[in-house]
Amino acid sequence: MSKTRAGHHKNGHEKRVVIFGGAGFIGSNVADHYLSEGRRVLVFDNVSRAGVERNLRWLKSRHGELLSVEVADIRDEKAVRRAVRGAEEVFHFAAQVAVTTSLEGPVHDFEVNARGTLNVLEALRAMQEPAPLIFTSTNKVYGGLSGMEFAKNGRRYEPRDEATRSHGISERCPLDFESPYGCSKGAADQYVLDYGRSFGLKTAVFRMSCIYGPRQFGTEDQGWVAHFLIRALEGKPITLYGDGMQVRDILFIEDLVRAFRLAQANIDQLRGQAFNIGGGPERTVSLLELLDLIAQRTGRSPEVRFEGWRTGDQRYYVSDTRKFQQATGWAPQVGVEQGVARLHTWLEAMAEERARQPSAGGAALEAFAG
Repeated sequence: MSKTRAGHHKNGHEKRVVIFGGAGFIGSNVADHYLSEGRRVLVFDNVSRAGVERNLRWLKSRHGELLSVEVADIRDEKAVRRAVRGAEEVFHFAAQVAVTTSLEGPVHDFEVNARGTLNVLEALRAMQEPAPLIFTSTNKVYGGLSGMEFAKNGRRYEPRDEATRSHGISERCPLDFESPYGCSKGAADQYVLDYGRSFGLKTAVFRMSCIYGPRQFGTEDQGWVAHFLIRALEGKPITLYGDGMQVRDILFIEDLVRAFRLAQANIDQLRGQAFNIGGGPERTVSLLELLDLIAQRTGRSPEVRFEGWRTGDQRYYVSDTRKFQQATGWAPQVGVEQGVARLHTWLEAMAEERARQPSAGGAALEAFAG
């Protein structure tokens, strides 16, 4: 890449990694990884999700001036264009992340997920040397998988199709957007791929299954592994929608960060492609099985309440990750029990820290905004 002096683009802007949605669970882990290598990182986030100010304080305390923070909204086209100046790698994680919220406010959901992504793509297209982009999509682009047949096996569902049971769901599965969230993320997914085809941008899409690990402040609508652990540690009831036998493959955050780095390193070969990313068939768990595992770890069995199935709920989703594995050599390394144990340990440490220190969220945001 042409530059006028070390660490700068030829347009004079300092080189950096730009992470839209960088204060969140995934974004803060990716930021920490790059910052730990001495790379400069710009975190662009509207800090609307509860708890993310703690991630910003953590990053700042560890990395100081290597970290820049832009408190802004992905819907702000001018702010997005400013953010990508000098970018050498870009990650787009900023999103409205809940199906339930999309049903309550579909216009807001569209503006954030679809229009916000278009803002990022247009900002990159306007660059003299467009930076490569990794975008996180969702398994919800495949809809409820209504054509798939399942059988009950103990406390979980399994597909009757042997190939799906052995390998999971591949990128050949037909897209079937369901719920406003599925539509907005699906539209963004397709725009990212098409800007690779139509305009030559170096883009790749990760259709994500369930990611978990430290720095995740899970809620009922998103980040359910952490949510279950948090509720158990607080002695609060957990609501399951459906019968609890839904199966997901779960992927520990460190394994995902390695996949991101490999995607950026191999973007010339991966450009214009979508990849299903998750723990795969060897790292699956049903909701009921996770509750059993949590009870074993904490010595507590949380009270469980059941409600009806929600729009777009999948009885089974497990990623077939062979396409990405064959392209890059990547494979998950952290197993379910090990990963849940590490998240449990981190959540206990966070609870102790909060007990010692009152929240400084407002002051932290004022400092970053200033």
